[in-house]
Amino acid sequence: VHLVESGGGLVQAGGSLALSCVASGFPFDDYAVGWFRQAPGKEREGISCISSFSLADGTTWYDKSVKGRFTISRDDAKNTVTMQMDNVKPEDTATYYCATDVKQEAQCDRVEFATWGQGTQVIVSS
Repeated sequence: VHLVESGGGLVQAGGSLALSCVASGFPFDDYAVGWFRQAPGKEREGISCISSFSLADGTTWYDKSVKGRFTISRDDAKNTVTMQMDNVKPEDTATYYCATDVKQEAQCDRVEFATWGQGTQVIVSS
């Protein structure tokens, strides 16, 4: 199981950025995938998750800190989960990670996030 994030960078407050998570080594479309972030000096926090389309209707979850501004989506044909970040704020500055389970788990409320990518850094300037 291998996850690679990309798309991070420097963006002005109010702007947009799209992060990608490309997966390999497992049947991606059967797995729920989540996005997390860790700001400097803070604990890692979960911000969003998307369930499997084929097994769990692709339901999504968002933390209140990003709900209405971030949108998670998946393209199973490309083994990719995308996080569209709109109206970003300086407090969104963090390293962003995607993660999934080591075993097949299709639903976000049951997944144990044990496989992680290397992260991609997002810096939001005010």
